Amino acid sequence: MTSVLIADDQALVRVGLRKILENEPGTAVVGEATDGENAVTAVGRLRPDVVLMDIRMPVLDGIEATRRIVRAQPDTRVLILTTFGLDTYVYDALRAGASGFMLKDAPPEEITAAVRIVATGEALLAPAITRAVIEEFVRQRPVAVPAAPPVAVLTPREREVLDLLARGLSNPEICKQLVISEATAKTHVARILQKLDLRDRVQTVIYAYESGLVTPGYSD
Repeated sequence: MTSVLIADDQALVRVGLRKILENEPGTAVVGEATDGENAVTAVGRLRPDVVLMDIRMPVLDGIEATRRIVRAQPDTRVLILTTFGLDTYVYDALRAGASGFMLKDAPPEEITAAVRIVATGEALLAPAITRAVIEEFVRQRPVAVPAAPPVAVLTPREREVLDLLARGLSNPEICKQLVISEATAKTHVARILQKLDLRDRVQTVIYAYESGLVTPGYSD
């Protein structure tokens, strides 16, 4: 059972999300929060698998709330819900440790699928939008590369998988590209995360760009 906390200052949004998630087998909404501070407190008490986090909330915004939750409860994944699309708030949220983002007006089936994906630890930047999100993220928010083991610790095959991850390919697409099984692809991804001391696929993509392995503006 995947436990979910909904954090949004709009009651109608919380009600709508609760109905969507409660209709999904294997998913339980364990709590709601009306602002970021309440969300941080609730996560400490309820230890949900996933937090659906609004960005703009009173008292404490979703970005700072995400930062505090990830630091205090690393096993809880934060999925950002936004109406703003590709704006600076999304990039700041990813930097704070969010495992991905979804638009609030996404179809119900996409929201429930996103929760399932994030809950498994795979993180969510939909392959169709990964390139746009991360490239703009890197352009707008350049910072020093975070301390991490050098890419030299990876095998040649793991380097190939890392490159494809950074380009936004899903596991099935990586399998097709490299002609490997999905189990093998998952193993490679897990080893990359372990060797580079990264939390999830989002951090892996950011690492690939910030370390210069992949540069914004590459062509297929």
